[in-house]
Amino acid sequence: MLFACAIIALIILLFSHWVYRWRNPKCNGALPPGSMGLPIIGETIQYFTPYAKDDVPQFLQKRVSRYGPIFRTSLVGQPVIVSTDPEVNYHVFQQEGNAFRCSYTESVFRIIGKQSLVVHHGEFHKYLKNLILKLVSPEALREKLIYEMDGNTQKCLSSWSKLGKIDAKDGTAELVFKLAAKKILDYEESKAQKKLRDSYKAFMDGFISFPLNIPGTAFHACLQGRKKAMKAIKNTFEMRRSCNDATKVFVDHLLKEVEKEDTFLNEEIAMDLVFLLLFASHETTSTAMTLAMRFLNDHPAVLAELKREHENILKIRETEDSGVSWKEYKSMIFTHMVINETVRLANIAPGIFRKVVKEVEIKGYTFPAGWTLMVCPSSVHLDPNRYNDPLEFNPWRWEGQELHAGSKSFMAFGGGTRLCVGADFAKLQMAIFLHYLVTKYTWTVIHGGETIRKPGLLFPSGLHIEISENE
Repeated sequence: MLFACAIIALIILLFSHWVYRWRNPKCNGALPPGSMGLPIIGETIQYFTPYAKDDVPQFLQKRVSRYGPIFRTSLVGQPVIVSTDPEVNYHVFQQEGNAFRCSYTESVFRIIGKQSLVVHHGEFHKYLKNLILKLVSPEALREKLIYEMDGNTQKCLSSWSKLGKIDAKDGTAELVFKLAAKKILDYEESKAQKKLRDSYKAFMDGFISFPLNIPGTAFHACLQGRKKAMKAIKNTFEMRRSCNDATKVFVDHLLKEVEKEDTFLNEEIAMDLVFLLLFASHETTSTAMTLAMRFLNDHPAVLAELKREHENILKIRETEDSGVSWKEYKSMIFTHMVINETVRLANIAPGIFRKVVKEVEIKGYTFPAGWTLMVCPSSVHLDPNRYNDPLEFNPWRWEGQELHAGSKSFMAFGGGTRLCVGADFAKLQMAIFLHYLVTKYTWTVIHGGETIRKPGLLFPSGLHIEISENE
């Protein structure tokens, strides 16, 4: 009996010591203040709790109020330092590949692929980025993609007007996915037996969710969506390898790279790259396009100014029915102001993650090697010290400002060497979509438009509009 009591006491002592060490991690200096939450779970539940306000998340507000702009926590089993300090964030981006490197949680890697673009660093990352630029570089956009994007957008909006009513969130996702899948895989939904986009829709429902892989959870559905999508991508790889189609698409270029003797690339990495490109191109862009429509519906003065800019483009166009030219796109100053303001408020990426490669000291705090650092764009984008009335949709605030680069105050497309490689693609698609929307169509929101964040931006009821082509 005495021995049993001693064993129980020892277990309790060891457990208490473990809990204490969890809640009070050691380092060689002073850790930022904060709470590590419950063992293993940490503060994951609080982080993933949905909220409806287009404001800095309550998770951040409460902790910044208590601990200051830099604090520690634990999410999905990993120790995390959260930074809402613009100076620190900028420093972190500039130190990419030195003290910090791009990294995400193990649960995210399970979703996007363990050989995904975000996993690789240094020369390998540069190599993969250059591969992608063959598809979405400014030169590729100007010489070819702009015309395909223009035609695809016109067809899409015309089909919307024939239906009369549509969920714009679903419609914009289909619009962008159709073009991206065609350019990357030569894939067309209408000709496929199993719909690739359905797999991505299931994937999106759980991409930013509590990482519990049990049937019935969003995370489990997300993993199943990835599994189905990867199967479709693999089938396409096999088909493209064996066919003699003269029309070359991005996957053909990847397969050619895989076959080289001195290549970094293998088929697993190529498939994960395609998977990530399809996700990143269509979901983030369509979310921004939908939010822009909601903002324009709610702000008639902005819509009127946008119409004026695009109607002026039509007035000086030599051929009335020609598509948007690169010169016209570059002249759309107010349009780019609308785009910047939309993505500033959208905060589609709730966090930008970096791994601390080697221990560093910043502003008196020690960032231990092996910890994760989370940069929070919303804390900067919605800071009243940087943006007057930051929750207000006001494109005019960008007048005279740099519209095409990241900064300490604007990181909607990331920063440093990891600036989003598809940023130009997204902005061009949004600009062309807005051009035709405001010059050729009349539309009103009839239902939906509400957003929730958990913590990624979602439209739970979509954005249902009534749309018709102008006479």
